[in-house]
Amino acid sequence: MRSQSMRVAVGVLGVAVLIVLARPSSAQVVAQANEPKASEQRPAGEAGKEKPKKIDEYAEVERLLGGPAANPECFWLGKRVVSLLWNDDLDTAFRHLDLYDRFGCPAGHVQTAFRCVVRRGDIDRKDPKAQDTLEGRVLNCWINPNTDPVIAPPAAAAATSPSQAQ
Repeated sequence: MRSQSMRVAVGVLGVAVLIVLARPSSAQVVAQANEPKASEQRPAGEAGKEKPKKIDEYAEVERLLGGPAANPECFWLGKRVVSLLWNDDLDTAFRHLDLYDRFGCPAGHVQTAFRCVVRRGDIDRKDPKAQDTLEGRVLNCWINPNTDPVIAPPAAAAATSPSQAQ
C-alpha cells in the first residue's frame, strides 16, 4: 500500500513541477505578444534609413553605368552571381545566371565584373574592420568593371628574385 501511495505522490509532484516550469514560459510568450515588435519601436527616422540607401544604390548604378546592366533586376542578380562565384557556390550561381539571362541582362558584364573582383586579390574575412568587403568590391566592380587594379608582387618573391640572387 505504501508503494502505491509513493507512486501517486511522485506522479503528483512531477505534474506540479511541469506545471510550474511551463507557466513562466507561457507568461513570457504572452508578455512578448503584448509588447510592440522591435521594428515597430524604432523611430521613424531610423527605419527610413535602410530603404533610401538601397534606392540610392540603384539610382547611383543607373546614373553611373546606364544600359541594361544598370536595370535593377540585372544589377541585383548580377551582384548575386558574382558573389556566389567568389564563394564557390557554382550551382546556385548558374541558376541565378539563368535568371539573369532570362531578363535580357548582358552576360559579358557578369564576366568582366567577376574578373575585376578576382584580379583585386583575396579579401581578408578574418578582420571585421577591413575596408574591403566582398559586397563593396562587387559593387565597385559592377559599376566600373574595367578598372585595372594595381597588383603588388608578394614581398618575399620580390626580395629573392633569381636575377638578384646571382
